[in-house]
Parts: sequence; C-alpha cells; structure tokens
Amino acid sequence: MADVAQAKRFNVPAGRLGEVAAALGEQGGITIAVADPDLAARPSPGVRGDFSLRVALAHALRGTGTEAVFYDSATVRIMRRRAPPQIKRPAPAPPKAVDIDWDSEIVVTASKQNIPIDAYPGSIKLVELDSGWDARNAAGGTASITKLLPALGSTNLGPARNKLFIRGIADSSFNGQTQATVGQYLGDVRLNYSAPDPNLNLYDMKRIEVLVGPQGTLYGASSLGGIIRLVPNAPDIGETSATASIGVSATRFGGLGGDGAAMINLPVINGRLGVRFVVFGTREAGYIDDPSRGLRDINRTTSYGQRMTWHVEDLWGLDIDIGAATHNTSTRDGQYTVRGDPPLVRNNAIAQPFKNTYYMSYLTLRRMLGQAELVSTTSVVQHDLKTVFDATGHDGSTSPARFEEDNNIILISHETRISGGGKSSPWVAGFASIYNTSALSRSLGAPDAPARIAGVLNQQAEAAVFGQFSRPLWSTLTGTIGGRLTFANSVGNLLDNPTDKSKAPSRNELRFSPTFAVDWHPGGRFSAYLHYQQGYRAGGLAVAPSGSELESRKFDTDDLKMSEVGIRLGSKDHNRLSLRAAFFYADWNHIQADLIDDSGLPYTANIGSGRIFGVDADITWRLSPALTVTAAAFLNDSNLYAPEPEFTGSGMRVMPNVPRNGIRLATGWRGTIAPNISLSGEASLRYVGESWLGIGPLLDIRQGHYTVSDVGGRVEFGKFGVSLDVTNLGDVRGNSFAFGNPFGLARRDQMTPLRPRTVRLGFYARF
Repeated sequence: MADVAQAKRFNVPAGRLGEVAAALGEQGGITIAVADPDLAARPSPGVRGDFSLRVALAHALRGTGTEAVFYDSATVRIMRRRAPPQIKRPAPAPPKAVDIDWDSEIVVTASKQNIPIDAYPGSIKLVELDSGWDARNAAGGTASITKLLPALGSTNLGPARNKLFIRGIADSSFNGQTQATVGQYLGDVRLNYSAPDPNLNLYDMKRIEVLVGPQGTLYGASSLGGIIRLVPNAPDIGETSATASIGVSATRFGGLGGDGAAMINLPVINGRLGVRFVVFGTREAGYIDDPSRGLRDINRTTSYGQRMTWHVEDLWGLDIDIGAATHNTSTRDGQYTVRGDPPLVRNNAIAQPFKNTYYMSYLTLRRMLGQAELVSTTSVVQHDLKTVFDATGHDGSTSPARFEEDNNIILISHETRISGGGKSSPWVAGFASIYNTSALSRSLGAPDAPARIAGVLNQQAEAAVFGQFSRPLWSTLTGTIGGRLTFANSVGNLLDNPTDKSKAPSRNELRFSPTFAVDWHPGGRFSAYLHYQQGYRAGGLAVAPSGSELESRKFDTDDLKMSEVGIRLGSKDHNRLSLRAAFFYADWNHIQADLIDDSGLPYTANIGSGRIFGVDADITWRLSPALTVTAAAFLNDSNLYAPEPEFTGSGMRVMPNVPRNGIRLATGWRGTIAPNISLSGEASLRYVGESWLGIGPLLDIRQGHYTVSDVGGRVEFGKFGVSLDVTNLGDVRGNSFAFGNPFGLARRDQMTPLRPRTVRLGFYARF
C-alpha cells in the first residue's frame, strides 16, 4: 500500500488530465480514477521532481479546476472542484502540500442562497450530467430524468403534453386550467405556470436540481410538489469551444428515428462578452398502426429548437445574461391503444395530432454588494398548445366528429432577490411578480366544420415578498425560518361572453406560506433534518361539465402542508457508501383537479382533501473509483379522506397516477482500456408500481406494475465518442398510462404501451 506522505521521484509530462493521472498513479503505486470524460480531457501541467503523493497530485491538478478525493491511501478519485457560482473572490494561490478541500462541496443553487448540499435542510435530488450521458439522453427531455428518479412521476400522453408530479403530489391525470404542481426553471427563469411540461431538450445542460415541495416560501405558486431546475452550461467568455452529437435509432415494430444537436461557444470580446448557442432536432419513430386508415407508425413525433445566451461580464459592475429559447413539438397522432385490439394497433376515424409551440426570452442581472449578491430576472413566455381528439360517438351517432382545443398562454415573471451570509448563516430576501393569461378555445362537430363550444379565459396576477434565513442555534444545530406573503388576483370569464367584462368573476387573496427547519450535524458522516413547508394554488374559472356556452364554474384555492424528517449518511462524492432518506407526511386541502365528464369533455373542480405518507430514499455504493452501484426507492400511501359530495361514490380514493412504490437499481463502470481510449457502461432495472388513473368510478382504472431494463455503453477516443444504447431491453408491454382520448374514456379500455425495444447508435465530438 502506498505511503502518501513519503517523498518519491515523479516524472509525468504535461498532457490530458486522464493520461497524467494514470501515469501518476502508476508511478505512485495507487489507483487514480478520472470518471468524468470532460475532466479527463482538460490540460494538466504534469509533475516532475521529488514530492509526496499529495503534493505531486496538487501540482498535477493545478489549473484544472479539479480536486483529489482520497477513499483510502491507495484509491483516489479526481473530481470537479465545486465552489458557489457567481460569487467573485480572489483566485487562490497554487496549492501546496494540500489535504482534501472538504469545503468544495456541491452547492444547491436552487436554494437561492448557495447552500452546500449537506447543509440544505430538506430533500433535494441532484443529477450531474456529464457530456456522454447528455449526448445520449438529451433528446428525451424530462422523460430521461423521470427514468432516473422514482419519486418524479409523469403522465404519458406524449412528449410536451405531460403533467409532472414529485413525491405523490398529483392532482389529476388530465391537462386543464389548474396551475402545475411542479414548477420548472431554466436557471432562474420560470418556464411554466398552468401548462404541461414543455419537455425542453437537455443538450449542453450541466445539472438537474429537483427540490421537493411545497416550495411556497422560495418559489410561490405552481410549486406544491416542488421544482425542477435545469442548470445550463454558462457562456465561457475566455475560450472558443464546440460540441456536436448525432444519433440514429430503430424501434421494434416501428420505424427509424434520429436526433442531432450542436453547441458553439464564442468569446466575442475576450474576458468581457461571449455567446453560447445550442441547436437541436429529434424525430421519434412511431410504433402504432391504424389499419382502418391504412397507416403505419402513426404516433411519430418531431421536435426542434434552440437556446442562446449572451453573457456580459462586469458592465458598470453588472454581470448580464440575455437569452432566448424555442422548442416546437409535433405529434402526428396519439400513442394509446385499446384493449382487445392486436398489440400496437388502434383504429380511428380521424387523426389526433398535437402541437406544442414554446418561445421564451429573459434578462438576468447580477451584482455583488459587498458580501451579498443581487440577482434580478425578468422573463416572457408564449406557449401555444393545439390538441385534436376523435370525438366520434359523442352524440350517439356513428358519424366522424372532431374535438379541437387551443390553449394560448402568456406568462410574464419577475424576481429580484439579494442573498448572503456565507455557509453558516445563509439568508435571502426578495420580491416577485407573475402575470399569466390562458385563453382556452374549443370546438366540436364534423371534422370539416366543427362548431365552437364554450371556452374560458383565465388571468392570474401575483405579487409577493419573501425571505428566509438560517443561523446556528448550537454548535451542531442550525435553525431555518422563512415565509412568503403573496397577494393574488384571479379573473375568469367565458370566451365570447356577451356580458360586461368588468363584471367577470374575480377574486383577491392574501396568503402567507411559512417554512421552518432544523439541521443537525452531530459530527462524523451522519446528519439529519426536520422540515415543515406550506404552499398553495390560487383558484380560477373553468367551463361547467355540461360544456354549455352559458355556464362556468369556479374552483377554489387549494393548499398543502408537508412535514418531513430526513437523514444523511456519508457523501456520494467523498465516501464509498452514502445514504439519503426522508419520511414525510402531507395534508392537502380542497385539491384542484382537471377532470373528464361522462360525455368526454374536460372540466376543473375541487375534489376534496387528502393525505399522503411515504418514504423516499437513495443509496450510492462506490465499489471502486471506476464501479458504482446505486439504488433509489419511493414508497407512499395516499387517501382522499374528505371527498367533495360528487366524489363520495364508489371507486378508489388514492392520489391519481402515482405508483404506491417505485424502485430503480443501476450500475455504472468507467475505465481506461488503452492510452487515450476510455470505456464506460451502464445498466439499470426500473420497477414502476401500480397506480390508478383518477378518483371516482369513471377513472379508477389500473395502470403501471411493470419492470423495464436499459443498457448502454460508450467508447471515447480523445475528443470523439461512440455510444450504443438499448432501452426496454426485454421489450416489456406494460401499460404506462390508461388514457389517450377523453371521448372513449367511459369504455375503460384505453392503455398506453411502453415504447418497444429501441436501439440507438450515437456519435459525439468536442472541438
């Protein structure tokens, strides 16, 4: 076993960090692993001379932005050095005879206070995206994230039309006028409010942060279940770089698909101004046939878009980001089938296409004020959704009929906050405002001339002030307190209503959402926390179940209170074995839900009050620097204990579309097989438990209860990589979602099959 303190002679020339580490490990008699290919490609100055192993490592890592983590005296892993972003400090001197920098921890930027992950008093899931995984999975968008996290659930109506749920906080399986239960962000920019997941492409993303909710104090509305924060790679104003990825895929019983993406980073004025531009496109092969219309692979999906960010450094003391993003998704037809028909076959009188058009622009300003940081973000989103369903038989006739729904959404949001206090006593305070308008128009009738039926216009405006701060109570205990005071105004009216618009139904509300937490670090690898949070969603107006042009229905505000106790054992980056677990209880009152009536038309109502109990845990076991095994599980039990009168009949009373249990097991290996050649592989097994489509006798339809396995591998030759991935290896035919068309829902025979086995061959390059 190596003596890390004894001086030895090292002779390792400058080169790529992966090669330098391998040579240094060979000369020092230890194992040094560089698992991240991006880090392995960074230039290292090498090391020559008589040094102890730790000092030799310090010399070899100088200027690479990495750190050495010793698992024992013979095993070292090179990792990216973590430091709170956007806080400018003098550059540190070159390391001397260093020990491990335990303060270089992963920072939870979604906390808005740059809190280290092991000091954040709540449940958070971080998914670090290396370039290899990102290139292979970015086209899947949010679906790629849900595969990794059992506590993150989703409907499966199709790409860019799904609802997301975190930890069982699920209102319904259908899209409508309610606010989303999960807030989605690109950096500090709010992406949605009352719309389905836009399913942004993940190419060139750095990290995914999932904060379990309710996040009423820090994020306000649309965060009952929590928030998902996509962290993109920022423009580099000092170096030109580019990457590209292309893949071709084949789906069993279906067609061919493909995806491509590229990124270019340009310093326009060195050290002062730069731009980062990402472009992408995807074609997902269809796999469902419609013999009645003589069509194959009808559910093909096409998406494309771009992201662009301009960064200005130190303009009158301000750091400025100006950005825009677009994402367009088109699906030719629904992806559901009907029980009793042959597998992957469905017959319809007309096509049922879907289109999601998403545009977003934003401006972010940052400035240091002494030891505090000021951040101000303003964004505008235009989100248009167009949905078509085959409504044949809705009126008792056999004549083809078409239902069309257009939802045009405008979202304007702003937040200005200031934060500081350092690691021991972080604090944040700010104000935020939101304006959201949703114009939902509908038509129903003959395919060539459908008649307009009742639509609804909802407008929500919110203004809030918020604050949160932490301070040590004892040497091992830190307390956190915070709150958000929100004034909300909601206005709703039927579209084309001849009545005076000034008399449109409206309501004003003043709400306070508190949070309390304590974080306990008794010493060693163990720590624990207790957390209480509140959140709510404002009420609104929806069309009555009859679909009458003259009727509308108000739905009331709902609110959720959650308490959780969490434990942490070790760090997945610094220890061989680490554990995170949380036990939680949620009380949800006056639950808002988007529903389907007996005729197939959508409406929104409060369904009652419910409770959710559960446990959410994950374990990481690093068998060696190159081999890691992970396990994650989510178990819950829910009950609608006080249903509204119209939901007191027979049927299940559990929260919709949330499996009672979900488990994921995965293993990953990465190593160097020859000079300048690395190999990595992953395999996963994922179980999705049984769930129900909704509440009540019409919707208590079983779904889920299936197990899926995926495998993949990648070979990297310097700046180029080749990958091969197989999803749904066993070609499982499970029912992921028991809904596809509201006008056939009463027959209780709809199912959404999993995508059959799909093989993807991919290529990736860095320039």
